[in-house]
Amino acid sequence: MNKMESYVGKMEDQLKLWDAKLDVLMAQAKVVGTEAKIDHQKRLDAIKAKRAAAQAKLDEVKAAGSDKWDSFKAGLEVVWKDLGDAFKEVTKN
Repeated sequence: MNKMESYVGKMEDQLKLWDAKLDVLMAQAKVVGTEAKIDHQKRLDAIKAKRAAAQAKLDEVKAAGSDKWDSFKAGLEVVWKDLGDAFKEVTKN
């Protein structure tokens, strides 16, 4: 397994963990009060959008192959950090 495949594998594993966390957050959103529910839903919708962007970037990296890995890695890391920060923000409360 080359460096890119290893990195992509770790990112796919992280996406699965985030998906599970998102499922829990969505279940929690169903039981909060109306006002809190609206705010919570907006945050979860933002996370879903960032998650979709991360998946798209990861798919782009996989399609590009290891020969273009260096040119795609920085963009993937930015999207990944943004998604991770969104999860931290919504779970800190």
